[in-house]
Amino acid sequence: MNVQNTVPPSHPYEQVSFDRFELGEILSVYGRHVAAGLWRDYGISCLRDRAVFSIFRRAAENPLYRIEKIPALRNRQGLYALFGPEGQVLKRGTTLRSVLAPLERKLLRALD
Repeated sequence: MNVQNTVPPSHPYEQVSFDRFELGEILSVYGRHVAAGLWRDYGISCLRDRAVFSIFRRAAENPLYRIEKIPALRNRQGLYALFGPEGQVLKRGTTLRSVLAPLERKLLRALD
């Protein structure tokens, strides 16, 4: 085996990203909030240590929510985290569905 051809896991060009199923779950929640008129824009950032899906009420504002995938926390606090507008952690978990649950509840309250 040629050791020179293997890339170490901490290669500087690697980046974390959401896979198709994760984006499907996030965009499903996002789409329902857009249809309700609550959200209008989003942004995706793929960094070396995390992937971030930011949700905005308007494009020129700070994000209302950030959904982050942080592989380094997978075995400790959970792979996913939901952050509020001030950067406070609203929910952490190992499944994306459980982390998105508070956003689903907010939608149900907004529609009542």
